[in-house]
Amino acid sequence: MKKINTLLLVLCIAIFSSCDNDHNSNSQDTPLNTTVNFQYKSTINVGGEGASEISAFDAVTNKLYVVNVASNQISVFDISDINAPLQEAPINLSVYGAPNSVAVKDGKLAIAVEATVKQNPGKILVYNTADDSLLNEYNVGALPDMVTFSKDGNLIISANEGEPNDDYTVDPMGTISIIDLADSTTTTLDFTSFNAQQAALEAQGFRVFGPGATLAQDVEPEYVAISEDSQTAWVSLQENNGMAKVNLISKTIEAIYPFGFKDHSIAGNELDVSDKDGLTTLKNWPVFGMYQPDAIVNVNINGTDYIISANEGDSRDYDGFSEEDRVDDLTLDETIFPLTEDYQNEINLGRLKTTKTLGDIDNDGDNDIIYSYGARSFSVWSANGNLVYDSGNSIATETLALTPNRFNDEDKRSDDKGAEPEAVEVLNIGNERYILFVGLERTDQVMVYDITNPTAPTFLSILSHAGDEAPEGVLIIPAITSPTGNDLLVVSNEDSGTVSFYENEQ
Repeated sequence: MKKINTLLLVLCIAIFSSCDNDHNSNSQDTPLNTTVNFQYKSTINVGGEGASEISAFDAVTNKLYVVNVASNQISVFDISDINAPLQEAPINLSVYGAPNSVAVKDGKLAIAVEATVKQNPGKILVYNTADDSLLNEYNVGALPDMVTFSKDGNLIISANEGEPNDDYTVDPMGTISIIDLADSTTTTLDFTSFNAQQAALEAQGFRVFGPGATLAQDVEPEYVAISEDSQTAWVSLQENNGMAKVNLISKTIEAIYPFGFKDHSIAGNELDVSDKDGLTTLKNWPVFGMYQPDAIVNVNINGTDYIISANEGDSRDYDGFSEEDRVDDLTLDETIFPLTEDYQNEINLGRLKTTKTLGDIDNDGDNDIIYSYGARSFSVWSANGNLVYDSGNSIATETLALTPNRFNDEDKRSDDKGAEPEAVEVLNIGNERYILFVGLERTDQVMVYDITNPTAPTFLSILSHAGDEAPEGVLIIPAITSPTGNDLLVVSNEDSGTVSFYENEQ
């Protein structure tokens, strides 16, 4: 009997031990795979030039919506199988105007549409992604250039660029519109309250330079980034070289942050400034770059908000007003730019595009400083507009080392804005690793960086596919909503009219 009891006890202990081990095994989280290995998968040929600018994905229907300016429509594709996307009926916008941007959230598609006359108020159209039927339309400011949803899906925010007409006789205010979906109200914010701060902002590197324009007329909102808690928006003001911060609760513009200038004379900021020297050489030059970001994105890392900008650069070049000049057309202060250095030779600084609106700091008729467009980099900014990190010459260095035939578009853009970083997007892998994608318009590539430490990002790789030209938008479809079960990168290429898919193979 004792033997039986002992056996029973041993058996119970063994069973309990086995159950306990199973419990412990199930309670432990499966280790997160943080591998970054994006591989090209497929391409959609949407159409010709302008047929593919910005894309948005609806996880419920697996539809990809693509801004097709060439056809005044939103092209629609079922990407349940990314290797064999199916084209569906497009959304025709010809009765409204030209589309500029799309965004998707909770079964709703928002489309930013500029008026036939760009200086007139534009619209945000909202569609049901289940059947692509129009739900509502909202009037916003002139030339809505970018649209996005708040993270909670309650708001739609648009950056209304407000560009002047070609004669520069009509210059509408740049504005930001906030659409509250709960009550279908629209609040459009302008910058008139900052007019009195113009001099102070300009002293910090902000630009107000349209002929006869107030600050409110001159600002041109370009792109919107939203905080994770849906309480704050940041809006890039590209031509003005700054960023606005918007309180989405009170629906007010809280601040303008001037970005200042990048010193290309210091180590790490070297650049190639000539397309006529027959060389692809990075050197330091006595030039300051205006950051002038296009796309921006917000990422929260360890509880801190960061804004990442693609510092493309942009000038105003209209029939009625142009700020563009080349260095060889300037009158330079010879005490700062000695004739012995031959700066205005086309093999030196002569070909570099600059602005006529800055540089004569003592008002004596000659240039004391040379400013170039864009910073040829991406930057990390704090929530209050302080520079945390700039990639310096990393984009030029890596493209020159790995793809020298593509450097600055075969060196043809060295005199202008280099590779032109245009688009940025961040992949968050389980709050453990943060991967940045930077689209380069002129080299037809996407740079990949690890920004888990936002003060010291590391370069990972360059992505590209033959036939893709001028990436305008980059989109991340995270694994949790991806039709493949893996993270996807979707690249919309403006000049080639193509959309390409890259998958993070685990």
